[in-house]
Amino acid sequence: MLYSWAIHYCHYIVTMKLKNLYVAATSQHVGKTTSTLGLAASFMKANINTGYCKPVGQRHIELKGSVVDKDAVLFADLLKLDIEPAIHSPVIIGKGATAKYLEDPEKYDLKKLIIHARDMLNEQHDAVIYEGTGHPGVGSVADVSNADVAKLLDAKVVMVVEGGIGNTIDKLNMSMGLFRESNVPIIGVIINKVIPDKIEMVTNYVGKWLDKKDLRLLGVVPYDNTLGYPLLWTISNSINGTFEYYSERGFNKIENILPGSIVDPEFIKKSNDNLLVVSSRVLGKAIDRIKEISESENIEGAPLSGIILTGEGNISKVCKTYIEDYKIPVVRTQLDTYGVVIKISKLEVKIIRRTPWKISKAIELINENVDIKEMIRLLRE
Repeated sequence: MLYSWAIHYCHYIVTMKLKNLYVAATSQHVGKTTSTLGLAASFMKANINTGYCKPVGQRHIELKGSVVDKDAVLFADLLKLDIEPAIHSPVIIGKGATAKYLEDPEKYDLKKLIIHARDMLNEQHDAVIYEGTGHPGVGSVADVSNADVAKLLDAKVVMVVEGGIGNTIDKLNMSMGLFRESNVPIIGVIINKVIPDKIEMVTNYVGKWLDKKDLRLLGVVPYDNTLGYPLLWTISNSINGTFEYYSERGFNKIENILPGSIVDPEFIKKSNDNLLVVSSRVLGKAIDRIKEISESENIEGAPLSGIILTGEGNISKVCKTYIEDYKIPVVRTQLDTYGVVIKISKLEVKIIRRTPWKISKAIELINENVDIKEMIRLLRE
């Protein structure tokens, strides 16, 4: 009898409803999606029936005749969801939407859409993780800032901030103001992209500041450069490139950039995911150099994920043979080599469905560096 009661009680503990969780961030590109992916996977690993929603989105695609945020599609794969735009991505603030809203606010009841999504998700799941958008004030023009939305969802907030000390504390203090004004509880902070050598120092000093604010440091996540690897397809779009060979391999990842004038043997020895950026007139010399290094280092195959050709000029027969033998995707652009490198350096790389290694790494980083048990406990209070 006692044993049976204990089993029932343990089952209740695992399946009881949790408070909604809202993942906010101090600004764009600090790791909301990375954190949300890892948290959702960790909740599922703890046998919690977990749902996901991007209540306000900006970057979207068309699906089932409606628009849906790109992040919602990513999470549909992870959580095995059939995407319903009205539930998983209820509000999209696309180009021109803010002006339309200000012209006639009564026409757009965005809060009603979010509340409907909340009610449906609460019925379907024991825990729902909501991913914020941009910095805390995004959406304010339409009365759906991150703080407004978290309040509507009756959610507790975890704040994600990029690693450091002074700048990190300044951004946290400023960003949490909107949530404090709305009386939305912040249960803790995740510090993301921390240089590994500085983890102990960041944990110590930012932790002290958080203690004074009665906030928990829930995790310190090290910077991992693999999350920043772009796809060749992404690079091609950024430089207005055109695929001349093997466009189907546009989803190759790029780890290093090899300027054609200086082919660094160290990069070639470290990785096969190199991008050769070279003008058409010196392509032959660059490939000869790569062949020479490959032979001396006993590297099998071609250590290239792609080639970007700058300027005008034909590809020689020898170079075509090398490209075709190893099926190397080639992109042509009108930019010069310097212009291509500058464009690549300014890319903001997101986790998408076509980057499975990033999804796995994000889940691993959050699972290993964030106190999931403490977070679940705080959501049960």
